[in-house]
Amino acid sequence: MTVTKDSVITVTAVERFLTEPPTGFSVEVRDSEHGVHSDPEQSLVLIDDFHCSKGKVVFQGSRGSSGVKMQNLWEYTSMRKTLLSRRIYLLVSAYEENCAQTNAKEASGARVLQQYVVSINGSDPFIKWQMEKGLDWTISSVVGESYRVDVDLAQLMESWAAKNTDIIIDGLTKVQPVWRDASFTLKYYTDALFDFPHWFGFSKRQFKLRMT
Repeated sequence: MTVTKDSVITVTAVERFLTEPPTGFSVEVRDSEHGVHSDPEQSLVLIDDFHCSKGKVVFQGSRGSSGVKMQNLWEYTSMRKTLLSRRIYLLVSAYEENCAQTNAKEASGARVLQQYVVSINGSDPFIKWQMEKGLDWTISSVVGESYRVDVDLAQLMESWAAKNTDIIIDGLTKVQPVWRDASFTLKYYTDALFDFPHWFGFSKRQFKLRMT
């Protein structure tokens, strides 16, 4: 796996990521646990602990997938600078297309084809422009309120899949995957006493990233 500074997006199967970690990452194996270390000056990792065919995987120093929390202007400014200057790493799952039911009970039994470590280059000019635009729009629409904003990478994943080899089931049948968990969340909390829009879920925002 080759990851250059200028790569807009990289998609790597978890097992390959663990055996061939990219530049800036290293993997320490103890029993069946894989500890993944990275350079925080180069990467922003948003991956929870999880299990794969090789055992438990722990990304040391990860901010987790539940959302990056910010409580003041300094924290927001620092995180914004990080997003626009580093590679952002997520754990994304590919499911069978015909298992993408809207019914929650049915969707819970959908077949996972593969898990991938996905990274996007926050400093890429087009990605950077989209994130700046999305963050500015979010702030202007929730002035003085706590809020959460989901940054959706689904279109990026679909564009990548369209240009790369389809996922293969049982070595025979090619399918177009349905991507899940292809997003990350930023959460900003003010000290406002009566933050009603946030309490009632009116301060949720979303913007999508796409390829050129």
